Amino acid sequence: MLLSIIRALFICIAAGAFATFVNQQDGMPDVIHNNRFLTFFILMLIAVGVILTDVLIKRKRIEDLSALYFGLLIGVLLSYLLLQAVEPLFAQAFGNAGVTYYHMFSLVMLLSVPYFSISFLMQTKDDFRFIIPYVEFSRELKGGRPLVLDSHALIDGRIAELVETHVVDSQMLVPDFVLEDLQRIADSGDKVRRGRGRRGLDVLSRIQQHPHAEIRIFETSSAKGMSVKHSSHDQSLIDVAKIVSGRIVTNDVNLNKIAGVQNVEVVNLNDVANALKPKYIPGEHVRINLIKEGESYGQGVGYLDDGTMVVCEQGKDLIGQQVDVEVTSVLQNSAGRMIFGKPSGTESNQSGRSHRSADRAERTERPERTERTERS
Repeated sequence: MLLSIIRALFICIAAGAFATFVNQQDGMPDVIHNNRFLTFFILMLIAVGVILTDVLIKRKRIEDLSALYFGLLIGVLLSYLLLQAVEPLFAQAFGNAGVTYYHMFSLVMLLSVPYFSISFLMQTKDDFRFIIPYVEFSRELKGGRPLVLDSHALIDGRIAELVETHVVDSQMLVPDFVLEDLQRIADSGDKVRRGRGRRGLDVLSRIQQHPHAEIRIFETSSAKGMSVKHSSHDQSLIDVAKIVSGRIVTNDVNLNKIAGVQNVEVVNLNDVANALKPKYIPGEHVRINLIKEGESYGQGVGYLDDGTMVVCEQGKDLIGQQVDVEVTSVLQNSAGRMIFGKPSGTESNQSGRSHRSADRAERTERPERTERTERS
């Protein structure tokens, strides 16, 4: 809308300036004096050609008002330098009429060059960097560095709940290939995959409708240095994060490792969820319902309301009952958290066994947790 207004103002100002020029009485060359309407028509065609040239260039985002100021400043400066360089050429080429032609050329340049500068900077706002020696004015983003959302994060769905808490105030970017990936999953013949793809699209729509969320689709086709066709999905996400100087939001452990090797920061949703879970230290008590046997002999397994797995030593005979469990140790990493304990009031002669079985229980529970997440 703002760019359309600028285009309309440009046409109006150009028409007024050209009409004033062709209606001058003094110093007007005969070829212009005798063909004023034709001269005005040719000058207006040049102005319209400037507009058409801008329209044919692929449209980019228009937001930052500072681009208008820098565009006008740079345009006028370039016009002045260009006019100073070509002024002697008009006197040599046209003689006494050179002054008139020079004024006509100056008028066109003083209108066209600032317009092109303003239009270019407004449409390339996200990549705009105006550098002065030792000083760099780079684009400002709402809330800080942008967050690049992965398809795993959208399918997971917790990012929408996090946005609704107003904790996230950074701009969120969804690369176009991530959107295509979600659409491909949503059109899959497999019912489970189709449901996950539709869930990811629903989460994206939910975030877009939130009034306090700033989210947009990042077009990699117009991004400098991007080659999605020749890169893997994870590497393309890393490339986008590098271009926008942002962070990747995902729950994919492998992507987390690959990005870490390339010095790209990752916000792991599992780490965020674990950080917000209540902390349990040895000696505290939790009350759970034991629902199945554990991997080691005599163990019972239950779950807290947030899905945290609790392994209770000597709990096999208490399966199906509500048990007050005393915490003996906690195992926590990016894949999740497990709590080890024993029934309250019993002696902890099996604490060593709980530590030895922690790794085995983690390997057993991880695929089960992933399966539960996919089913959700």
